[in-house]
Amino acid sequence: MNKQIELQDLGSRDYKDTWDYQESLFKRIIDIKFSNRRENTCIETSNYFLFVEHPHVYTLGKSGDMSNLLINEEQLKAKGASFYKVNRGGDITYHGPGQIVGYPILDLENFFTDIHKYLRLLEEMIILTLAEYGLKAERSKGETGVWLDVDTPFARKICAMGVRASRWVTMHGFALNVNANLGYFDNMIPCGIRGKAVTSLNVELGKKEVNEAEVKEKLLKHFLQLFEAEIQSSVSSGF
Repeated sequence: MNKQIELQDLGSRDYKDTWDYQESLFKRIIDIKFSNRRENTCIETSNYFLFVEHPHVYTLGKSGDMSNLLINEEQLKAKGASFYKVNRGGDITYHGPGQIVGYPILDLENFFTDIHKYLRLLEEMIILTLAEYGLKAERSKGETGVWLDVDTPFARKICAMGVRASRWVTMHGFALNVNANLGYFDNMIPCGIRGKAVTSLNVELGKKEVNEAEVKEKLLKHFLQLFEAEIQSSVSSGF
């Protein structure tokens, strides 16, 4: 089992270009697994962790409801935003500047074969990171992602999640609001959940801006601990 992770910080990248890149890494891993089975070989599969920030974009998961996007195509253009239907789970979400997006592309057979555990560990990574900033983040029953003040009238989501998995290989991931423009969330019903707010780390801390590089370091530290993994190599630009 290979628990080495190749870390790639892609900087600011177009959503569709990054999606295509994810698909290429995803396919590379699956092709090796098929070849191992067909040829009775034991070639190691790789694992990747991509950090990225996207320009304004709304994405709708395969089980999502189009009515949860509250603006039309012309209004999207006026706001400098794009829209994609994607092959992850979950409903609608937003990505944009000031948000840290993470895409772990892992062969879970290198770690454990349990998608539920995988999602819970991603949530735990966020919870532990936010605890370092003095915030008590939690899961909300029946709702993937990470929240603050769960089970109160002030419940608000700070991190959305949506993944795809096939042959125990994962793609897509999480989106943590760090210095996000929360006005863009008004153009949708986040994750299809009505009546609950969205927040950002800088808002919760009462700061104009939080150091995103520092947040990435904390996220990665907890990810490696939870998955009992280590960094094999780090690439600053990726594709």
